[in-house]
Amino acid sequence: MKWTQIPLGVFQTNCYVLANESGEALIIDPGDEPEKVNKVIHHEGIKPLAILLTHAHLDHIGAVDVLRDEWKIPVYIHQEESDWLGEPEKNGSLYFEGVEPIKLKPADHVIKGETDRTIGGFRFFVFETPGHSPGSVSFYFADHHVVFSGDALFYGSIGRTDLYGGDAETLLSSIETKLLTLPEETVVAPGHGLETTIGHEKLTNPFLV
Repeated sequence: MKWTQIPLGVFQTNCYVLANESGEALIIDPGDEPEKVNKVIHHEGIKPLAILLTHAHLDHIGAVDVLRDEWKIPVYIHQEESDWLGEPEKNGSLYFEGVEPIKLKPADHVIKGETDRTIGGFRFFVFETPGHSPGSVSFYFADHHVVFSGDALFYGSIGRTDLYGGDAETLLSSIETKLLTLPEETVVAPGHGLETTIGHEKLTNPFLV
């Protein structure tokens, strides 16, 4: 499996397009600019199977409906935020100047609890990592040594907790009891900024050491 990081929109949110050897693809957090996502899909000659959302903040969901409708694929989100896609006051789009309120169709699949998932040829584990938001999850592909952490854990930082439903103590617990238990060589592909590793963050992240 390989993945392409695509920073999108004014928030430069990292969308990830994952591709396997069979030409199947997953899209994680398409926050804006669907044409950039499609450019990667067409260039790689791959077929999207689903959209996975780490959480439902505006900068992670803006291009969901465009891509869902174009590729006729389902959207997955955690049950704690299953109603956020259609509620601008919860997804935050109501409160940012210059941003149109985002009201999307409901997700096609609701993730309940921590679970193994298989979509096409992709196998991964869903960790519940709330704190940045109550329904934040991280997608861990053990066979490929990578976790897509959304806005829970960043290179040298952690997610903000001052938005709707955020909680700092919960976030730190999520990171320490879930993400930091992964092998140190695990790549962390975050919702913003550079990739890092679990080992690097254990040693250097000022919020965790």
